[in-house]
Amino acid sequence: MCAAKVERVAKLTECDVAELCDAASLAILDGGGFGWLEPPPRQTLEAYWRGVMLVPERELFVARLNGVICGSGQLVVPPKNNEAQKHYSALQHGFTAPWARGHGVGRMLTLEIELQARHRRIRVMNLDVRETQTGAIRLYKELGFTHWATHPHYAFVRGKWTPGLFFFKNLQETDAPPNSPPKPPAAPE
Repeated sequence: MCAAKVERVAKLTECDVAELCDAASLAILDGGGFGWLEPPPRQTLEAYWRGVMLVPERELFVARLNGVICGSGQLVVPPKNNEAQKHYSALQHGFTAPWARGHGVGRMLTLEIELQARHRRIRVMNLDVRETQTGAIRLYKELGFTHWATHPHYAFVRGKWTPGLFFFKNLQETDAPPNSPPKPPAAPE
């Protein structure tokens, strides 16, 4: 049986960086990942992951299957000077390596990022995805995200436009008092 877990990463080890690069490269080759159409040079990917750790408004989450990083996602919040939108967040750059699909790690990643957003008292989570990423779209709909718009010229892939779908989810519990702690989402089935 495969053991999957998701965790927020505060510091990356060299092994973590290598595993993230490997998983991301496979996801990019499979048609999704960070806007790249082909995996960039290894040093570019390594610099990307190290750079994520330097941005105060980003939190990196990784999924591990049998101890090996197989996917990740980022919780992105507005900078402190954006008080008008401090209740928004975005789930960005979520992916699962093709070899790890079918084990629920994408669901676990999304639910953990959502839970952390709720703990931060975030009220709305946004995300966007190419329409070709049907598995991710199905997952987000299953988890209660609302598709609110489609951008017909979202990405230019292999000589043609690929539409992008925009989603949001209201994270605020309507039955909870304004100052009560948020309830965690239901455990994955």
